[in-house]
Order: sequence, then C-alpha cells, then structure tokens
Amino acid sequence: MNKPLHGVRVLDFTQVWAGPYCTLLLALGGAEVIKIESEKRIDGSRLGSVTLGMICKTKNESAIFNIFNLGKKDITINLSHPRGSWLAKEIAKVCDVAIENFRPGVMTKLGLDYEGLKEVRPDIIYLSSSCRGNTGPERNYAGFAPSFAALGGLSYVTGHINGKPSVMTGRTDLLVGTTSYFAILAALIYRFKTGKGQYIDISSSEVQSVLIGDMFMEYAMNNRNPQRQGNRDSIMAPHNCYRCKGEDNWVSIAVSSEEEWQALCCAMEKPELTEDDRFCDASSRKKNEDELDRIISRWTTDYTHYEVMDILQQAGVAAASSYNAQEVQDDPHVKERGVFTKITHPVIGEQEVIGTPWKLSTSSGNIPGYGPLFAEHNQYVFGELLGMSPEQIQGLVEEQVIY
Repeated sequence: MNKPLHGVRVLDFTQVWAGPYCTLLLALGGAEVIKIESEKRIDGSRLGSVTLGMICKTKNESAIFNIFNLGKKDITINLSHPRGSWLAKEIAKVCDVAIENFRPGVMTKLGLDYEGLKEVRPDIIYLSSSCRGNTGPERNYAGFAPSFAALGGLSYVTGHINGKPSVMTGRTDLLVGTTSYFAILAALIYRFKTGKGQYIDISSSEVQSVLIGDMFMEYAMNNRNPQRQGNRDSIMAPHNCYRCKGEDNWVSIAVSSEEEWQALCCAMEKPELTEDDRFCDASSRKKNEDELDRIISRWTTDYTHYEVMDILQQAGVAAASSYNAQEVQDDPHVKERGVFTKITHPVIGEQEVIGTPWKLSTSSGNIPGYGPLFAEHNQYVFGELLGMSPEQIQGLVEEQVIY
C-alpha cells in the first residue's frame, strides 16, 4: 500500500527484454501489471535466451522470464481473433497505462494503437517502443538489441583500439526499458496535474544516442569522429583495467588530477615517477600511456584485485575490482544493502533475483512476487476485474479468444 505506484494499473503487450523490463520497474514500484500473451504469441523469453544460451522445454521453467516479470499478472488473449481486440479494449478501460513494443503499424491494424485505446479510456498513457520510433523513413525497421546500439552510435565507439565495433547484446534493451519507465512516470505526473493522458514514442536507437552525447559534441565542435579506445580515456591517464594476481582478476584505475597521480605513485611505492619527465603532467602521461600501463601492471600483478582496490581507495585514488557475478552477489556491502533477494517460483523453485538500484525511505523494497505462470490470472482479470460470468469466460475460451 505504501509503494509510490500503488493504484496504477498497466496493460502490458510487450515481450522479451526491453518492454518487460520497463513494466518490471513499474511492478516493483507498486503498479498492477497485466501481461497479455497467447498460445499464438508466447513471450520469447519463456522459451529461453539466445544471449544467455538457455533453452526451455515448457512455458513455465524460464529463469530469465521469471526475473523480468516479477509480480505481474498473466492473461491470454488471441489478438489475431476478431474479438481479441475487443477483449483487450475492455481491459484497457480499467487501466492507466498501456505499453507495446511491436513494429510500427501492428497495433494500428489490430485497433489497439493509441487512438484505438483512447476511444475507450480518454486519459490513457500509451507508450510505443520500437527500433527507430514511429515516424521517419526508417520507422518500419525491425530491430533487436544489437540493432539499437549499432544505429544509435554506441557500437561504433565500443571496442578495443584498432578493433572492430562491438556487437552489443541485451544490456541495451535494459537501457530502453529504464528510459521507458521514466517517460511513463513523467506522463503520470502530467496526468495527475492536468487529467490528460498522452502518447509516448520511444526510439530504442535514440536511447543509445542520448547516452553518448560527448561523441556528438566532439564531431560538432571539432569535426572528428571519436574512435574506439578500449578502456582508455581521451584525456585521463592512467585510465585502464589492469591484471591482478589470480586467474582472470582485474582492477580498474582512473586518475583525474595531479594529487591522485601523486597518491598512486606513493601507494605503488614509486614516488620517483612523479619526477619522471615522461609522466610529469597529464599531457605527458597521455603521450606515454603504453609505458605507464606496463609499469602499473607490473605492480598490480603482485596483488589481488581486492588488495589493489583497498590500497588505492585508502590513498584517495578511484580504483575498483572488476567483479564477476558471484563476487557481486557475495559482496558484504551488496548483502547489507539487500540488493538480492530470494523468490520461490512454483515450477523453478528458489531463485535469487535483483531489485531496483534505488531505495525509497517511505516504501518497502519487497519484490512483489514471482514471474507469473502462463495464463495464471485469467480468472482474476476476466472474472473479477471485468465481471464476466464463468459461462462467458468459457465461451471465449471455446472460441479461442481467451487462448
């Protein structure tokens, strides 16, 4: 009851990662999210994940689906059936927000676009998320996470020096989902003030562009296209990831000032480097970065990544161990903050899941529940919310409208 989005109801047409992550954040904030699937259009993440190499044999055993759909309600409507759109609109009447991530034009054909739902719920907030947005000559382009990063410019500047652009995977979906979430929050505030809903058009490729604004500033001001730099920075040096003692252990070190450079040299017990002409100022260090990285690497390999981080943090130098998944989950700091929590799923069993990275002082951070089973909430939505009789529901099941 004390969660900020309690009382907000969301009609969720999305699937896979980008859209479901947005509605997951809404659910974690207290909104009631009603997810629509069907036997003809099962959310692809129920079947596994290409990115993570997971394949599922049944609809209810996917750990990745569970993580992205915590606490949601799941119903089945065959939207390709002539009466499927009518039934979806009946639910829209009692919803505040609708979100979809089909290719532009699909929801218009179904009569479930913004104009279609606004007829039955005039103040609805409707978000469409697509590769290139709903306007422009490339509006019909299909796309997944690698497409978003490539078209938005993120792939081009991500990768090793003299290497090829990186193929970005599902992480870019999460950026789209987070951006969509905050756009919906802004629209909810606007509706609270004015009583009016609105249409939100999200271009997934533009989301990536917004996050690399410095790349466009460099081109606009200096007519230069920034190139791939690996872990290096265009100005700061040292600025890299250095190997440490043990197997595949690394630490990131970044020095932004002369004070930090002197502190690093003292921590490495190499104060003579501060007098070395090759490293006497930021420009010189940048010019001799290869040799500087070799000197630092020879020091870091004598220590674990934990030890290097502790030594440099105490000296006032920005240094951080590059944690793997297990190290993040086992980190005492993470445990004390309650970042991860265990959820029991009726098919998968116990699974550790992660919540939001923000904590609100006035509301509980509890996870609202496991990812729903396929069609688990048909009776609740059609019977309780819409007030349909068992005979009406059974009739729609026999017509394969509820399917």
